[in-house]
Amino acid sequence: MTADVSEFHYGLVTPTVAYLMACLGAVLALRCTTRSIGRGSGEKRFGWLALGAVSLGCGIWTMHFIAMIGFSVDGALVSYDTGRTVLSLFVCIAVVAVGVFLVGYRGSGPVTLGTAGVVTGLGVAAMHYLGMTAMDTGGTVHYDTALVVLSVVVAVVAATAALWAAVSISAVWATVGAGLVMGAAVSTMHYTGMSAVSVHVAQAQAGGHSSTSLLAFLLVMLAGPVAALVLAAAIVMFDPEVVGGRSDRAAPAPAAPVPQQQPWPPTDRPQPLADRRYLP
Repeated sequence: MTADVSEFHYGLVTPTVAYLMACLGAVLALRCTTRSIGRGSGEKRFGWLALGAVSLGCGIWTMHFIAMIGFSVDGALVSYDTGRTVLSLFVCIAVVAVGVFLVGYRGSGPVTLGTAGVVTGLGVAAMHYLGMTAMDTGGTVHYDTALVVLSVVVAVVAATAALWAAVSISAVWATVGAGLVMGAAVSTMHYTGMSAVSVHVAQAQAGGHSSTSLLAFLLVMLAGPVAALVLAAAIVMFDPEVVGGRSDRAAPAPAAPVPQQQPWPPTDRPQPLADRRYLP
């Protein structure tokens, strides 16, 4: 039989927290990419881009599994495979890194941006559905093909917009605004993909979604990525080059020198007669 599924077992708490985590990861990724600009091709640039990729990947993955805390299947006890859950995290960070490093080193040209956006978007979608394969409901999970395709398109568009913003926006408040939009796009992709899900169970199970062990498992899984986001936020906030007075904006051009004015009244006095030279 087809079981009733819900994304809001705990009301709006899980989607709200999930959205905020997606926004945090997006904002940190944008700030890290901004820091990398102008750092040449050395270790500092690589480090900022790597931190940006980790931040964005952890933000997306954390958003997914916080939202999944609110997923329930009527009459089924949901559980997750640890190996696939962790694998989905590394897949997410790896594919996001491909896109971030492409635009970080090659700029936001149409070909580069399009390639990076498609790769990253497909990787985010792969993370989502790989995470879904880690879920065990005691039944069979089916997907609506049209909604799956739509979720992948949303992921590609969101990834492309995120990567464009990463190399095109530097002002702090503009970055925050772009992060809020990106968080909404990631959440939209997730819930579009989840709307494609239907679950068929052979027999109702006791306990339902309210298993304490499931909640504890997901919280333990989330602890590492959340800690990584907090650490990344601390690094961005206390970057010594920014704290020491360096801003993300280019330094203003030096002002034109002001010509010195002759004091008034004039201080030049006639030279003594002995110092004057006369023509013969």
